[in-house]
Amino acid sequence: MRRIFLSASQEGITRAEEGPDGAWQMSQPFSCPSVACLAVDPQNSKRVYAGTREGILVSNDGGRTWKSHGLEGVMVQSLAVSPYDARVLYAGTRPPMVFRSDDGGRKWRAMEGFRRIRGRRFWVSPAEPFDGQASVMALALSPIDPDVVVASIGFGALIRSEDGGHTWSNHRKGALRNGHTLVFHARDGRWVYQAGRGGAAVSQDGGCTWMRPKDGLDLRYGWACAADPERPEVWYVSAGPAGWKGVSQAPVNGAANSYIYRKAGGAAWEKLGGGLPQPMPYLAYTLLTAPNAPGHVYAGLSSGEVWHSTNYGDTWQRLPFTLGRIWRMVLLRV
Repeated sequence: MRRIFLSASQEGITRAEEGPDGAWQMSQPFSCPSVACLAVDPQNSKRVYAGTREGILVSNDGGRTWKSHGLEGVMVQSLAVSPYDARVLYAGTRPPMVFRSDDGGRKWRAMEGFRRIRGRRFWVSPAEPFDGQASVMALALSPIDPDVVVASIGFGALIRSEDGGHTWSNHRKGALRNGHTLVFHARDGRWVYQAGRGGAAVSQDGGCTWMRPKDGLDLRYGWACAADPERPEVWYVSAGPAGWKGVSQAPVNGAANSYIYRKAGGAAWEKLGGGLPQPMPYLAYTLLTAPNAPGHVYAGLSSGEVWHSTNYGDTWQRLPFTLGRIWRMVLLRV
């Protein structure tokens, strides 16, 4: 089974494919307006969605070609595909709103209950001052309950829905208010992970209650997170120095001074080396694990480098290609 990586950035979508002989082939980048997110159909890895500054794109051939797929003119910041029914899609936008499609993206409707969340009027985004509004930075869907949706609002809140996005809770106590990445465990729906400003947070009851393990996490500007597919207590986070300016400049000047950390159960966070630059000059904007590969973890750096570990992050090797500037990244296995 060969691997395909797709990366999203302001320049568009870049693709790297592993050949039968183990060599990697780079495709000509697909140019489109500022791609913020990617989501893979869990039932068909050749079907991939991309959220852009001007709506949604879809690919039915593993990222080789793309076409428009709804929400034209809307700034889409996050996407999620239901693991139960691939026709059910969610999109998070800026200004903050959640949209849902029940027919694979042909038609979309705004989840009006999202407008009635208590405290929503306080969501502002000093990091993006041109319209003074936050965005739905991440969406995560439960692998065990088709109606549970968790959303992370940049400079806003962590909220939860138990009815497929029709109504939403207020901010969940203990979670980060400025979250960048949010993921459910691949199989155990009790576990949800969040990385953002303040470090990292975890829930062990499906996103209802949260805690922030801090011991050993000496850098508190978290960005990406991922969990081992077999051991939910083993998870990873990338983090850099506190403050927006230093991290946002990292893709340009290579001064992120960041690390990847691992947490295993009740143990403290551990900085991972084993071949990784120490510290890393570029932030890992994406961390990925594969459902059928326990112990494997991938890191996509903002510089375009992709690093791979087969032993829970103890040792790493850089893969022999560069994806350009990585904002988000997904792994396809076809």
